[in-house]
Amino acid sequence: MNASRMVKAAMATAFLALSSGMALAENPMVGGAEMFPEKNIVENAVNSKDHTTLVAAVTAAGLAETLSGAGPFTVFAPTNDAFAKLPAGTVETLLKPENKDTLVKILTCHVVGKEVMSDALKGMIADDKGTHPVPTLGGCTLQATYEGDMIKLTDEMGNVATVTQADVKQSNGVIHVIDTVMLPKM
Repeated sequence: MNASRMVKAAMATAFLALSSGMALAENPMVGGAEMFPEKNIVENAVNSKDHTTLVAAVTAAGLAETLSGAGPFTVFAPTNDAFAKLPAGTVETLLKPENKDTLVKILTCHVVGKEVMSDALKGMIADDKGTHPVPTLGGCTLQATYEGDMIKLTDEMGNVATVTQADVKQSNGVIHVIDTVMLPKM
C-alpha cells in the first residue's frame, strides 16, 4: 500500500471512530447509565439510579406497558431527589393499590403525547411571548418558560421544575429529566 492510500485509510478510520463517538455523545448518561436511543422509555429508565422511585411508581400505576409502546411520548422524568421533596410519606401512600388512580393522574401529568425536543419547546415559548402551555396526557397543563438556557415547568399547584437534562432520545420519544414532581389540581 502506498503512503497516500495509508494516509487516506488512517483518515477514514479516524473519521469513523470520531463519528461513532459523536453518535454516542449525542445521548447523555442519566443516573450513571447510558441511554440507548434504540430502547424505549421504560427500558432506559430502569437503568438510571436516579429514577428508581419513578420506575417503581410507573410499575405500581400499571403504566410500564403504555410507556413501552410506540408513542411518541415526551416524559418529564422526576428524579429520586424530586420525589424526596414531597411531604414525608407521600410516595409510600401513592404506591398503595388503593391510591392507583391518583398515582396514574400524577404520573400522566408528566407525559405529553408527542415528541417535543427542547429546541422546539423553546421556540414555542418564544412564539408565545415567554410562556407556553403544555397539555399532558393526564389532563393537566404545565406552563413552560425558560431562563437563560434552562427550561422551567410550572404545574397547576404552582410548583416549578427545572429541566436538568434535556433531549434524552428514546425509540418511542424523549425524556427530559426534571428536579421537581409536577402535581395536578386535585
